[in-house]
Amino acid sequence: MKKLFLAMIALASVIFSAQAQKAETLNLMPVPKKMVPATGRFDIAPDFTVAFTGNPDQRIYPNATRFLRRLDGRSGMFFRQGFLDAGDNSPEAELIINVNRPGKVVLGENESYTLDIASGKIRLDAETDLGAMHGLETLLQLLETDDKGYFFPAMRIEDEPRFPWRGLMIDVARHYQPLDVIKRNLDGMAAVKMNVMHWHLTDDQGFRVETKSHPKLHLQASDGMFYTQKEIKEVIEYADERGIRVVPEFDVPGHATAWLITYPEIGSNDTTYTIQRYAGIFDPTLDPTNERTYEILEEVFSEIAPLFPDAYFHIGGDENEGKHWDANEKIQAFMKSNNLKDNHALQTHFNKRLLTILEKLDKKMMGWDEILQPALPKTAVIQSWRGLESLHNAAKGGYMTLLSNGFYIDVLKPASHHYATEPLPEGHGLTPEQTKNIVGGEATMWSELVTPTTIDSRIWPRTIAIAERLWSPAKYKDARDMYRRLEQVSFRLEELGLTHIRNRQVILRNIANNQDISALEVLANVSEPLKGYTRNKGGTEYESYSPFTLFADACTVDAPDALAFKMLTEDYIQSPNKETKKQLLAYLSKWENNHENFVALTAKAPYLKKLVPHSENLRSLAQLGTEALTIKARPKKAWKKEAEKTLEKGKKPGEDTELIIQQSIEKLVQRTSKLPKRLKGSSL
Repeated sequence: MKKLFLAMIALASVIFSAQAQKAETLNLMPVPKKMVPATGRFDIAPDFTVAFTGNPDQRIYPNATRFLRRLDGRSGMFFRQGFLDAGDNSPEAELIINVNRPGKVVLGENESYTLDIASGKIRLDAETDLGAMHGLETLLQLLETDDKGYFFPAMRIEDEPRFPWRGLMIDVARHYQPLDVIKRNLDGMAAVKMNVMHWHLTDDQGFRVETKSHPKLHLQASDGMFYTQKEIKEVIEYADERGIRVVPEFDVPGHATAWLITYPEIGSNDTTYTIQRYAGIFDPTLDPTNERTYEILEEVFSEIAPLFPDAYFHIGGDENEGKHWDANEKIQAFMKSNNLKDNHALQTHFNKRLLTILEKLDKKMMGWDEILQPALPKTAVIQSWRGLESLHNAAKGGYMTLLSNGFYIDVLKPASHHYATEPLPEGHGLTPEQTKNIVGGEATMWSELVTPTTIDSRIWPRTIAIAERLWSPAKYKDARDMYRRLEQVSFRLEELGLTHIRNRQVILRNIANNQDISALEVLANVSEPLKGYTRNKGGTEYESYSPFTLFADACTVDAPDALAFKMLTEDYIQSPNKETKKQLLAYLSKWENNHENFVALTAKAPYLKKLVPHSENLRSLAQLGTEALTIKARPKKAWKKEAEKTLEKGKKPGEDTELIIQQSIEKLVQRTSKLPKRLKGSSL
């Protein structure tokens, strides 16, 4: 995958026209707030050392140690320093890290830093160690090479985040994710300056936390896959050391099947509940009229909330369709006697009771759009999955709010889509005070279709684009420059243990039965998983234990060859030239000639037979693209008619993927209508 991406960038280099932005952004993600280039460079040598001044928190030392080891791992310098501590304070050190005070891992803490790189010295200054840690990540991204060796370009950087809440939600209820998955993704978050992990711990498919007061919850509703309280603390400590807050989510009153397996008496329907194996929105809902409901919630939350030092506790509150409420005569009578006109009013009643419980525990309520109601205290945070209108309405109402609509990475939209999602677009109409209420956003990794093998490839590298949108000034909007930088930062995440690149070949080797996967990779490099929720229509095509090691799981958004071809096509249509045409034809030739090699794999890998029509469609599209590029005059109607058939056939999904190059081939075909009329006697 790395080689493929590098090839993509090499082939597409001629199309990166925004040279001014490239010089301004270098290979940095997120782009700092202010950069001032200087003359010279700092050359890395084996005697490179780090020292500390000021009054930092202890967490700066392991972070600086990891910085040094990563720099050493890239350069092979064998630095003398090993594990850094407060004793490393020599003023002669090449890198001086100065921190004014210990940082607190809380919302709104100072995360700013300045970085001065000169030919003989590097100085990193920050108010808190959190800012210094961000500065170290920027410094690593600045590392360059030439024939003389490794170096940092001389410059001054002044940086701070645009938004204080830059999060990633990881759903571990639909598919449990082991500790190593959580930890390596925390490392990835820290590398791109994200600072909140939102941990979705309960849903219809599982209850993932050990509860000593109610052990049946995790024993009966987790299939044995849950986090002990010791492991919860371990994750929180791991995150804290990296400057990342951890916000738990226990989704109620809907998405509550896992609670009701153990305690059916607090459900709104008199039935036996079982773990949900499918994806979707289901009817089981807590009974908001039953006092036992609140007793159990308070007992569980009183045990769990103290494990999480963060001020916020997420109650979910989304997607409750209220069907079991509507069918329950007791609940309907309660609503009538309490003048609750609809299910929204009843859920507001439920939320008020929950709010009282959380306030006792010194926690502030957080939830999805649905929890917003007039009596909700202004201390609550609203997470908007519905969009900008809901986000801005909450801000106008005086609530802190953050955006997730547009950052749903599970729907498999390209990085450019997330990059274009702006919480505060031009003309938003908010006052300066209301603008302050928008505290940031979160990427959301719902896990219906991901496992520990594939989750990294669904989070990364696209989440880097979201991290930049939430950190960097809004003026950075050039998608091509973003993609250029994204490739560089993405491959560096591998040194943190992330598997978004390497596991692709693991899956392809699996389905190819350990044969040469070159032909399969060619197909995968132009195929992307179906967008939205079309892969799992109705939520019933896959169960939680279904195989997620198939072709669609190996394919990724922004398929590398398809993305490069798309950019080349756009450039060629805008400005035809021989070099771009040559590169386009090279891709088309590779795709046209791949089919026979692919079919040969199927003799020993029966699963791949399902992909033969997909491979045939790739060949047909490539042949059509070659014709569209090489004809000299406007084609006849018969050619256009056949072309339309090929294009339509090319839209057909293959094993839950689509040939994303179809759109580019269609543009090349459309271009032929603008060619000069054919000469007399022409065959096309």
